[in-house]
Amino acid sequence: MPTPASDLVTLGHRIRHFRSERALTLDQLGEQVGLAASQLSLIENGRREPKLSTLQQLAQALGVPLADLLSGEAPNTRAALEIELARAQKNPLYGALGLPQVKVTKGMPLPAIESLVGLHRELARRASEAIATPEEARRANTELRERMRERGNYMPDIEQLAEERVRASGHVSGALTHREVSVMAEQLGFTLIYVNDLPHSTRSVTDLANHRIYLPPASIPGGHGLRSMALQAMGHRLLGHERPASYAEFLWQRLEINYFAACCLMPLEATRSFLQTAKRDRVLSVEDLRDAFGVTHEAAALRLTNLATAHLDMTVHFLRVSGDGALQKGYENDGLPLPADVTGSIEGQLVCKQWSARSAFTHTNRTTEFYQYTDTPAGTFWCATQTGTTSDGEFSISVGAPFAQAKWFRGRETTQRTVSRCPDESCCRRPSGSVAARWAGQAWPSARLHAHVLSPLPSGTFPGVDDTEVYEFLEAHADK
Repeated sequence: MPTPASDLVTLGHRIRHFRSERALTLDQLGEQVGLAASQLSLIENGRREPKLSTLQQLAQALGVPLADLLSGEAPNTRAALEIELARAQKNPLYGALGLPQVKVTKGMPLPAIESLVGLHRELARRASEAIATPEEARRANTELRERMRERGNYMPDIEQLAEERVRASGHVSGALTHREVSVMAEQLGFTLIYVNDLPHSTRSVTDLANHRIYLPPASIPGGHGLRSMALQAMGHRLLGHERPASYAEFLWQRLEINYFAACCLMPLEATRSFLQTAKRDRVLSVEDLRDAFGVTHEAAALRLTNLATAHLDMTVHFLRVSGDGALQKGYENDGLPLPADVTGSIEGQLVCKQWSARSAFTHTNRTTEFYQYTDTPAGTFWCATQTGTTSDGEFSISVGAPFAQAKWFRGRETTQRTVSRCPDESCCRRPSGSVAARWAGQAWPSARLHAHVLSPLPSGTFPGVDDTEVYEFLEAHADK
C-alpha cells in the first residue's frame, strides 16, 4: 500500500535532519546507499517513496534505528512548521485563492515560516467558522433561543428604531403600505426594484454600489410578503451590520432584521394599544392581530410573543411545527416543556401528539384557529393553533399560555382537552403492548431521508448563498 504523501514529507524531513546532524552532503550519503544525489533529494522533499531496502540502508548509513527514521513526528520545530506549511499549500482552500506556493529554502528565517503558517491557520479557522454544519447550526440556534428568552423575546432598541422610521415615512395608522415602504427605502438612498431573475439562493439582493434593493415580483395579489423582504434588506443597513464572521453572527443578524421588519409592519404604539385593549376585553387573538395589520399568521404570532411579557405582563409560548410533528421554531418563557436533545437543541425534535400543534392537523374546520387545553407534567397550558400549507408541506403555528392566563384569550371557553405525559415514551411514542406484540419483527419500513439534515450550507460570504450567482446577477443589472 502506498505511503500517504503527508507521511512521505515527514520521512523526508527526518532523513534530512539526521543527514545534517552527521554533516553529510547529498552526494556523500547517496554514495553510501547507492543513490544519485538527485534521487535522494526527491526522497527528502517527500516527492518519491523509497523502497524498504533503501530505508534500511539509509538507517544503517545514518546510524539510527529504522523505527526512528519512520517515526511520524517531525524531527524539530522548524521541520514541523515546514511540514505544516507544505500541507497547507496543497489544501484546496489555498489553491482556490490562485496564489503561488512558497518554497521554503534553507536560508529562510524561522519567523518568516512561522508567519506563513499562522496565516494558513487563520485562513482555515475562518473557513471552518463560515461552514454551517448541522451541528454548528443547532448549537447556534440553541444559544440564540436562550439569548432571546433572557430578554423576554423583546428588543427595545429595535422597537424604537422601527418606530422612528415608520413615522418618518408618513405612516399614521392601519397597515403599512407598499408606498410607505418605498419611501423608507428612498430615505435611506435606495430604490426598490422587482425582478424575475433573482439568484435562487436569495430572497433579495442589495446593490450597495448603485443603491438598489432587488426583490422578486409579487407571488400573490397585494404582495404582502414583499414589504417584509424589503424591510429586512433595509434592516441590515439601519442596524449597521457587517459581514458575519460566524454562522452564529449570521443567525443573530437574521433575527434582528426579522424583528425590525415585524416592528415596522406592526408598530409598537399601535400594536401595544391593540393588544392591551383586546386583553382588557378578554379577546386576545392572533387572528385579529393578523387581520388588523395585514400580515401572515406566523408574523402576528411572533409579534404577540415579542410584546406579551414586556407590555402585557404575560408569559407565553410560540411553536411552528411541520406536518410530521417536528419542531421547526420554538420559544417559551411560560414553563412549557419543549422537547430537546442532549445538547439542548429543540429544532427537529418531535412534539407530543397530544399537543394542539399536532392534533390541529386532524381538525375538521381548519380555516380558523383550533383551541385546546393540554395537561402536562409541568402544568396545564392553553393553545390557539392555525395550520397552513407551503410547497414544503403542512405546518402549524401555535401561541399559548399557562392555564391561569388563558382567561385573556378568545377561545378560552373550548372544551377540547387532552393529557400529555411526554417525555414519558408511553404517552405517544411507544406502541401499546398488544400492537407491539403483534407486529414486532414483522415490519421493515423504508425511512425517508431528510438530506438537508446531512448537508452543510455552502460556505460563501453569507451561509447558503452562492456568491458567484449573486455577482453575475449584479453584473447583469448594473447598467440597466
